Amino acid sequence: MKAVLICVTGMPGAGKSEVAMRIAKRLNAKLLNMGDFVRSEALRRGLPIDRENLMRLANELREEMGPDAVAKLVLASIVEGSLYVIDGVRNLEEVDTFRSKTSVILIAVHASPKERFKRLLSRGREDDPKNYQEFLERDLKELKLGLGNVIAMADLIVVNQGRDIESVVEEALRMIEEVLKDVHANSDV
Repeated sequence: MKAVLICVTGMPGAGKSEVAMRIAKRLNAKLLNMGDFVRSEALRRGLPIDRENLMRLANELREEMGPDAVAKLVLASIVEGSLYVIDGVRNLEEVDTFRSKTSVILIAVHASPKERFKRLLSRGREDDPKNYQEFLERDLKELKLGLGNVIAMADLIVVNQGRDIESVVEEALRMIEEVLKDVHANSDV
């Protein structure tokens, strides 16, 4: 039986990592963050771990191995017959690579730019934008990578705005459970 990957995507600040973590916990699935694979590669190469180096390395990996480079790194750790939640899919090539070897449910987490900017300011991570112009520039970089296409092609979309995170997760889980019924009913899985 193929592994099943629930791939979670969304723009920065939409809440995808929080949703992914809670879904993984509720489904007793292994959570894999695609950025962690880039961080591991940076450590392997002896590079400092900061946003600039990680973005540069991710781009280098894509030049060396193709636009699905990070997905290829993730796939090397996937065990057949297992359930995973993958946090941080950024382009359709990654989705296609996952689909070539596993069953994939692609879920997008959405929130408005105004809400996402507010969240990024309040969480205070070092790599978060300091002003709205930086926020817009970061969004445009993500969209150039193909993130908008991934969101547009998602199997499921949940809106993470104007309600508590637990209700967002509950909605996502209801939709995922319906799709999983179809996945398990499919004989080639």
